[in-house]
Amino acid sequence: MKLRWSERSVNDLIAIQKYIAQSNPKMAKKWVAKIRQRALSAAETALVGRIVPEFNQKDLREVFLGAYRIVYRVHDDSILVLTVFEGHQLLKL
Repeated sequence: MKLRWSERSVNDLIAIQKYIAQSNPKMAKKWVAKIRQRALSAAETALVGRIVPEFNQKDLREVFLGAYRIVYRVHDDSILVLTVFEGHQLLKL
């Protein structure tokens, strides 16, 4: 499956990188690369991701990387990453 990123999710990655870079610029780039790789892995097995409990829709899934939730919508030929955020927060679409 193809991996696509929403504008919101791209902005999320930028914000995550800026936040981490405040204390460790090298780690910030590595962490965002890991998030991107985790999303790419999710695209390969899209339906393996957990159904997002806040919405309970079969096409709305999530995978985790550390404390981050990577939320995506499954389409016929792709997944669209909707948002990336810290897992202690509830999803707001």
